[in-house]
Amino acid sequence: MKHLLIIVIALVAFSCNTKAQDKKETKEEIFTVVKTDAEWKQLLNRQQYDILRHAGTEPPFSSPLLENHEKGTYVCAACATPLFESEDKFDSGTGWPSFDQEIKGNVSYDVDYNIGVARTEEHCGTCGGHLGHVFNDGPRKTTGKRHCINGAALNFIPKTNE
Repeated sequence: MKHLLIIVIALVAFSCNTKAQDKKETKEEIFTVVKTDAEWKQLLNRQQYDILRHAGTEPPFSSPLLENHEKGTYVCAACATPLFESEDKFDSGTGWPSFDQEIKGNVSYDVDYNIGVARTEEHCGTCGGHLGHVFNDGPRKTTGKRHCINGAALNFIPKTNE
């Protein structure tokens, strides 16, 4: 019985090293824009650095982009990759800019357990910067998704009238 207990404990201990952990360790390798920590600190302001590089969260209702109603494209504040279009933005009432869909191929996804439950985390598909999370409580008439994004992770490029 003791041997069986030791085997079970050993299996549990070794099973904690999952493929998801391996993915986290090598995540930066899949992105085409890779910089050192010092380079990111020079490029980004303190809030952008905390959010994009360390998965921070800005206070709700603090982003100037929350009330932006201009037509244009929201791009990654770290690498300028186009991420969201203004026509996909909606007022979710949560205090963060929200979109019902991303620009396909420019956003990558992962799962985080930072608050004790699984959430789908969004990253810039080019530099890996943390953007926010996606939830299934968005507009039912479109995608049903709510991409809840930190405004500090974005820059806005207004559409030009040509």
